[in-house]
Amino acid sequence: MRPSSSEEDMQQEWLEIQAAQKDRALFRPLYERYYEPVFRFIYKRTADQSLSGDICSVVFLKAMERLDRYTFQGVPFSAWLFRIASNEVAQHFRKNQRNRVVSAEEYHFKDLVEEMDEDWAQDLLPNLISHLDQLKEKDLVLIEMRFFEKRPFKEIADILGITESNAKVRTYRILDRLKKKILENS
Repeated sequence: MRPSSSEEDMQQEWLEIQAAQKDRALFRPLYERYYEPVFRFIYKRTADQSLSGDICSVVFLKAMERLDRYTFQGVPFSAWLFRIASNEVAQHFRKNQRNRVVSAEEYHFKDLVEEMDEDWAQDLLPNLISHLDQLKEKDLVLIEMRFFEKRPFKEIADILGITESNAKVRTYRILDRLKKKILENS
């Protein structure tokens, strides 16, 4: 059986990573390929272009510094970069004791409400927003990636370093808790 295109892409990428592990000058193609997606990932969490650029620089610096420890795990290299980015954003907000920004359009909230599969939820959309503010960081990241960034569970799992099944279970448990809190306060 012939490997799929994405498997071939990951194998090719792994070869690029191995080359960059031997010669850091060969990291440039990886940097150029992933700078923009990582920057956007960070920007959605900070809503500050300058801060996003600074954090993005730290992400790629850490990636280069830790490249020798990177091993292929059957997931795209980008998942590792997004995990570093997520940690750097969380660290920034903890260090500065500020709340993280959640960038979402109104239609994203409607998708979230639809997933909760409740007719009543449409009327309680304003309450949903305030309850999202009260979520733990790790829970908010899951909701954000799934509903606001439209990432598939497989990609979320790769970024967070968990199984796809665990990503699904955690997401739906968070939705159940949100639903209960909204009902308690209505």
